[in-house]
Amino acid sequence: MSRLSNMLRRQRFDDYRLYHQSTINQTLHLVSAVIFLGCYALLFKDAALAGIVGWLAMLTRQTGHFFFEPNGYDTVNDVSNDYKEAVKVGYNQTRKIILLLVWGSAPVALYAFPSLFGLFDPPATRLDFVHHVGMLWLAIGVSGGLARMLQLFATRDVTTGLVWVFKVLTDPFHNIALYWNSPLKLLRGELIDTAIADADWGDEEAVEAAHPT
Repeated sequence: MSRLSNMLRRQRFDDYRLYHQSTINQTLHLVSAVIFLGCYALLFKDAALAGIVGWLAMLTRQTGHFFFEPNGYDTVNDVSNDYKEAVKVGYNQTRKIILLLVWGSAPVALYAFPSLFGLFDPPATRLDFVHHVGMLWLAIGVSGGLARMLQLFATRDVTTGLVWVFKVLTDPFHNIALYWNSPLKLLRGELIDTAIADADWGDEEAVEAAHPT
């Protein structure tokens, strides 16, 4: 268990200091985490609505990554952005763009093919259409996670993939604990989290443990 917990801590630490230096991004992740908890609560009550809420949370956090996170040379960790993109365990920007394109094409596909080749009953009302979109978005989200997990199985190892899935599922709770004070930093005019430079989560293998994919 210590090996698994160390790997989880390493993935979380690398994720924090390499990809979440902007306090705006951190704040958006805090908002996203709260929305994701709502998604979790809805999963077994209204799966379609959970799919819509989940993607609202996803778009909130990806806005932080694409528009506010520094993309130049990382002087804090002394690595290039290309390096960070190459070693990212989860979805790097290229993978995210592909996933977002699939997500965005879902309503278009349902509009063009209302039953989606027999997967759904043709919608009788607009609410039915929205319900189908939500279910398809939920399926895309789950499939995206499973696809990356299987890719990690093949390119790294099974343990890395399983730990990453656990990390993703528990990220909302961890993000709230980690970024609860990010809005306060923003109010003080701190656009970059300077605490990252001195952060120490007790794992000397953090950045060095990453492997290009």
